[in-house]
Amino acid sequence: MLKCRTVWRKLAPLARASSTVCRQNVRRTGLTHGRLPAQVPAAHMSTGPTGGGRENQLYFLLVGVTCVGAGVYAYRTVKGDQLRYQDRIDEISSRQEKFNTENSDTPSESEPVLAAESVEATETQVVPKPEPQAEPVPESEAEPSPEPQAEPLPEEPSPPVPDAEVEAPSETTEPPLVGESTPVSLKVPSHTPYLLIGGGTASFAAARSIRARDPDAKVLIVTDEPDLPYMRPPLSKELWFSDDPSVTETLRFKQWNGKERSIYFQPASFYINPEELEGAENGGVAVLTGRKVVHMDVRGNKVKLDDDTEISYDKCLIATGGVPRNLQVMERAGEEVMKRTTLFRKVDDFKSLDKVSRNIKSITIIGGGFLGSELACALGRRSNDSGLEVIQMYPEKGNMGKVLPEYLSNWTTEKVKREGVKIISEALVKSVTCKDDKVEILLKDGRLVKTDHIVAAVGLEPNVDLAKSAGLEVDSDFGGFRVNAELQARSNIWVAGDAACFYDIRLGRRRVEHHDHAVVSGRLAGENMTGANKPYWHQSMFWSDLGPDVGYEAIGIVDSSLPTVGVFAKATSKDTPRAATEKSGTGIRSESETEDTATSPVASSTPAPSVEQHRDDYGKGVIFYLRDKVVVGIILWNVFNRMPIARKIIKDGEEHADLNEVAKLFNIHED
Repeated sequence: MLKCRTVWRKLAPLARASSTVCRQNVRRTGLTHGRLPAQVPAAHMSTGPTGGGRENQLYFLLVGVTCVGAGVYAYRTVKGDQLRYQDRIDEISSRQEKFNTENSDTPSESEPVLAAESVEATETQVVPKPEPQAEPVPESEAEPSPEPQAEPLPEEPSPPVPDAEVEAPSETTEPPLVGESTPVSLKVPSHTPYLLIGGGTASFAAARSIRARDPDAKVLIVTDEPDLPYMRPPLSKELWFSDDPSVTETLRFKQWNGKERSIYFQPASFYINPEELEGAENGGVAVLTGRKVVHMDVRGNKVKLDDDTEISYDKCLIATGGVPRNLQVMERAGEEVMKRTTLFRKVDDFKSLDKVSRNIKSITIIGGGFLGSELACALGRRSNDSGLEVIQMYPEKGNMGKVLPEYLSNWTTEKVKREGVKIISEALVKSVTCKDDKVEILLKDGRLVKTDHIVAAVGLEPNVDLAKSAGLEVDSDFGGFRVNAELQARSNIWVAGDAACFYDIRLGRRRVEHHDHAVVSGRLAGENMTGANKPYWHQSMFWSDLGPDVGYEAIGIVDSSLPTVGVFAKATSKDTPRAATEKSGTGIRSESETEDTATSPVASSTPAPSVEQHRDDYGKGVIFYLRDKVVVGIILWNVFNRMPIARKIIKDGEEHADLNEVAKLFNIHED
């Protein structure tokens, strides 16, 4: 169709010229006959050629020459257009193949439109003055684009080939393909009813909650990461114990119970394209990856992205999470030190640390909290095969010293040592320098540690960059956006996850940095965004595993500076994280938790031993944290699937004369 239109534009002037000559000859012949007497035509007809015969011969000759010339011209033009078209298609194909080689995991859905526009542009260059209708419009030109691909040459099916090549790698990694492809050629929706800033656990929980209460809801998640929403705990736990050499690409892992799963909450097929969100009849959840919200206009109900795109919203959730802290002494150490330092938080951090740990001889982890201890145990296990030296240093006397009572912290420290980790306690870093291709860490007491790489696991800083432009309050004590019990910062703005400093109706103002809190607060925020108006009463739990054999779950305020009471019992093979996941069927233990609290727990009739048995081996037990004689925190040590009971104890907020009796509720003395 496009070829015919182009040829017609070239032949039309010739046709119009021929018609004009014909009309002039007829008019001239008629005028000549009109001027002659009546007898003259009869005499001419009897003695010679008819009137105007020579002119008619010239006319026919001119028409014949014109037709032949037009045919030759049309043939050469069409042939030239075919060659130019083929060259253009080859150029587009080679350019797309080069693009796919460089971005093999990024399928482009706009290639047919681009091809149609390129062909149209090539053809319209031949016409001196194209008509206004010939301007390429993506929507209108997308329909006729298959015709020029099929007409010129039989071997033209080359353009679809890159599409097939792009789809092939999707079998190896599921969600990252869509997540990474969105910034390429994406039309960002100008408005969305529900805008979720941040692509972590809290945002995904909120999106699922919104869709559950409003099935036709349109939800847009904006994240500066290239990945779709994923769970972070496996990055420091199960992924390190995988036997799959391609685990950094597949991001699939085996849980302690042997079942395999991906770190992504949902595959790419769960989401819809952001550019399709506005027109989706049944709504959906779209993820805009690789984009960051840099400004928030609360009065205008809109945000601005880092590429100056603006998106308006009806209701907004801020779930920006946090950024890993670093020691100031290391930040001042210079670029060479920072090149050899990992701040562990995201998927890319896991990938880079995995690669680094396979190519160096020594690695030092600074930090004795949850993350530092988990990474130390994970890398320590690897050191048994690779010969990697793993060092963990922290300012406390023992591992998890800020959380666990001293006797249990000491036991945990010995457990980490048995995993092949060298422990340096009471370590305060004075300076860090690079010398002889090594990183030298000088401690304040004069000790010097030489290593190849540093992992800083010294805490998280809530990401509150939007507070200034949005005019939102940041809590001076705990950090994070200050919200009420319904997780509201403004009438149509909510905050969830690590970035929320919320009012706990039982324990007061708090900020929590754990997976379960992100799930629960995100879910509650999503419900309240749809009009539930529920207060945050749920006590979220958190857990940590030092490998498949030792783990604990905690709830409430667990601070080693508080008075504690521990009740322990002998452990069996059933009292391990591996056994817990086999029983619950999930590796993320909080997924088996519900908001229901224990209503009538049945206490064990087995006599309990005396409180706080300080033995060398703490198999399993319960540690109570007290404030004004009231239990405000509980740790279940190798005791699993009992969190609803702990949640109820904290919610009741009562004084207990004998915590030994309370410990019976957890049935820790049963085999």
